[in-house]
Parts: sequence; C-alpha cells; structure tokens
Amino acid sequence: MISATLPVYKRQPVAFERGEGAYLYATDGRRFLDFASGIAVTMLGHAHPHLVAELKSQAEKLWHVSNIFEIPQQTRLAERLVAHSFADTVFFSNSGAEAIECGIKMVRKYHHATGHPERYRLICTNGAFHGRTLATIAAGGQKKHTEGFGPLPDGFDHVAFNNMNELRAAVTGKTAGILVEPVHGEGGILPADKAFLEGCRKVADEYGLLLFFDEVQTGAGRTGKLFAYETYGVAPDVMAIAKGFGGGFPVGACLATEKAAQGMTAGAHGSTFGGNPLATAVGNAVLDVLLSDGFLANVARMAAHTRAAFAGVVKRHPDLFEEVRGLGLMLGLKCKIPSDAFGAHLLKNGLLTVGAGENVVRLAPPLIIDERHVDEAVQIVERTCLEWHQTKH
Repeated sequence: MISATLPVYKRQPVAFERGEGAYLYATDGRRFLDFASGIAVTMLGHAHPHLVAELKSQAEKLWHVSNIFEIPQQTRLAERLVAHSFADTVFFSNSGAEAIECGIKMVRKYHHATGHPERYRLICTNGAFHGRTLATIAAGGQKKHTEGFGPLPDGFDHVAFNNMNELRAAVTGKTAGILVEPVHGEGGILPADKAFLEGCRKVADEYGLLLFFDEVQTGAGRTGKLFAYETYGVAPDVMAIAKGFGGGFPVGACLATEKAAQGMTAGAHGSTFGGNPLATAVGNAVLDVLLSDGFLANVARMAAHTRAAFAGVVKRHPDLFEEVRGLGLMLGLKCKIPSDAFGAHLLKNGLLTVGAGENVVRLAPPLIIDERHVDEAVQIVERTCLEWHQTKH
C-alpha cells in the first residue's frame, strides 16, 4: 500500500523537532551536528535570531499579495542584489528549478527579440544538476533523473565538464547560450577550472551567446564570496540563485543584465508566490547577515580551516578516502568505500552529511560554524573511520 506521502524520497530514520545554530535536535532527544544544511540551504544555521525576528515581524503584517501590485520588500531585495552583482534586474521565484526555467526562457526570448528565433539550444555539461522539472532534468541530462520521463524537451546539447574543446565544437547556428554550474554539486562537488569558465565567457562573446550560471547551490556566500562567479572573476549574463538566499524559506531568483533580459516584457513570465512580502522579507534578512562587516571574510577563513582539517582526515585514512574536493564551504570527501554507507554511519554518530555523485560525501555546513564545530565534525569522522575498520575487518 502506498504511503500518504509519495514515496520518492529515501528517508533516513530520524525526525527533527528543533534546531539551534549548527545543531539539530531529534524527536528522541539526540543532538546532531548539521553539516548538510538542508542541502546547502540553512546558510545561517537554525533559528537565527535576525531571521526569526524579521519573519515574525512581517508575518504579523502581511504574508502575500499578487505581483500585480507593488511589493516594497521585493523591490528592496532586487535593488540590493543588483547593487552587489553583475545584474541589472531580478525575477523572483520559489525554487532553484523555477529560477533555472526562467533563465532558459530568458535566453531563448533574447534571441527571438534580437531577430534570431532559430537560436534556442543550450550547451550544458555532463554530470550537471539543474532541478527536477522536465526542462531542468533535460538540461542536466543524467539518466538517473531522466529515465521514464520521455520524451524530454528538446534544446539541450551536452559536453564534458571542463572540456573547452568539446564546448567550442558544440556551438552551431542554433546555439543560444551556455548553462553551467561553477561547481558541480549533485555531480560530485567538482569545481570548474578557471580556464574553462573564462573560455565559456570568451566563446559566448565570440558567437553572440548568453552565458548562464547555475548558482543555486554555490551562491549566498557558500564559496566565501556572495557569488561563486566572483571567486572565478567571470561574470555571466544570466544567473539562477535559490537555496541559501532564503535561509530555509523558499526563495529563488533569476538575475540578468539589461541586455539579456530585453525580451522579458510584461506577460512574458510570472509567478504566483515568487517574491511575495513574506519571502522577500526573509531574503532581505539573510542578505543583512551575508553583507555584514567581516561575515564573508570569516566564511573564507573557515573554509580554508575546514578544508585543511579534512585533508588531514584523508591523509590519515588513505584506504578510505581519495581526496577532499570543492570550493569554499562546499566540500566533498571522495570515498574509496561506499559513500552512502559511510554517510549513514556518520548519521548514527551524530553528523549530518549529504551524498553526491562520484561516490562523494558532501559537506555543506552552515556558514556560521567556527573551529569548534569543525573539530567536532572531524572527531566524528575519525570515530566512524575507526568503527568502519573494526566492522569491516
């Protein structure tokens, strides 16, 4: 008999009732160190006092109105994102997949508006993940996500990640843009080579394409900058964000230059809930913290500390791990043993992680962690390694 909730998730046998900072507390009283962050969502930890206060304040006034009216909270958030990015304009959604969908439409609409409707195809990279809608699974191209959902929307051509020769060779007269994650998240915590993203920018400029970055997971300070493109020094024309920008509240957005957005006139796109007063009040609260003095500098410092700590773990256990990889506080332990089984063992010992492709245990802690949290996480991993050896040998 089917469960009341559609059985599309492989859930872990634990339920949480409250959180505080970097910790979650289960219904049975157990405490867990959260290095999953709801898959890179709870950037400021759990029950952050500023987010709670702003949410309560807005909830007591107004939750929702339609986008057919002015929404001051939305306007303020858009202006702040524009002021701190490459973008000139912002469209708000509820999720990363919706933000990607908006970007796909925007890229196609740009070429239609500039007299080239035949240019509709996007070059994407193998191993990418862009969401769960039909268009975004087609853009991701991974068989485990697309199987059984055909026929898929047309318009996506795939090349090897970090392979400039393949990407350049994939450009045709029908190519509209390039869609790429600065760091493959679901695909294995694989950062793009700087030369690859620079090459994407060069090819886009050479052929009149739009460069579209998926920063749903890498944005919101995760890499030590507000956006990962700043780390690389390569600005896109269109960019999707979500996850951490709501701190746990559903907030997504598509950012774009004025040039890229020129076809998106009244009626071209829309959203019922996207950018409503409650969501954008929370988004502004998150941005307050991310942009506060020294916050992102501390994220960069903690990222270096965390990476070094886990590099030590890899060095001490070369039979279990190959490397620590990633960018900023978006890290992964590449395992030589089954990563899902090791992650489940970490859970039993009180550390929450997330699986990723290429047999990787993903580490995406809240950005508010300090050295004590890293030390505790390393201790749990070390204990789990010891128990793994005892169990397996």
